[in-house]
Amino acid sequence: MGTRLFSFPDTVNEVAARTVASGVVVMVVIALSTRQLRLSAVLAAGFLARVASGPRFSPLGLLATRVIAPRLSAHARAVPGPPKRFAQAMGATFSLGALALWLSGYAGASALLLGALGLAATLEAVFALCLGCQVFALLMRARVIPESVCLECADLSRVRTDLHRTAAGH
Repeated sequence: MGTRLFSFPDTVNEVAARTVASGVVVMVVIALSTRQLRLSAVLAAGFLARVASGPRFSPLGLLATRVIAPRLSAHARAVPGPPKRFAQAMGATFSLGALALWLSGYAGASALLLGALGLAATLEAVFALCLGCQVFALLMRARVIPESVCLECADLSRVRTDLHRTAAGH
């Protein structure tokens, strides 16, 4: 089955997701410590690319999935894709909000929003605690997100096959 240009993987390698989160943390720290809040534009572009197509058009996503995660494949664990896509959309929202605030002259508010994004990314990178995934689960329980959105994620045999394919570079 071919891959659609703008699609998100049904499953995600948690090592790759945590690697991307680590990259986000580094970029947020650089933006805040150097007061270069315009870097929120780079963060937003990366998040938007990952929401649209997973790692396919994201330099950080490609680094995570093609270079770093394969070297850590002994620690690979497949997790459902839809919650991770939702988390990427939340990251896009936060980084776009930070950019809009910075462009509007509200550097302090922009920095706070970037700090919140950095905190969420740190929780993912260090503890594998995905706040976006937690919100996704709450929205599913509240039936805001239909159950059908994540039914395919429950098939563990498919998850293992997809993860093996990803690790093999397919």
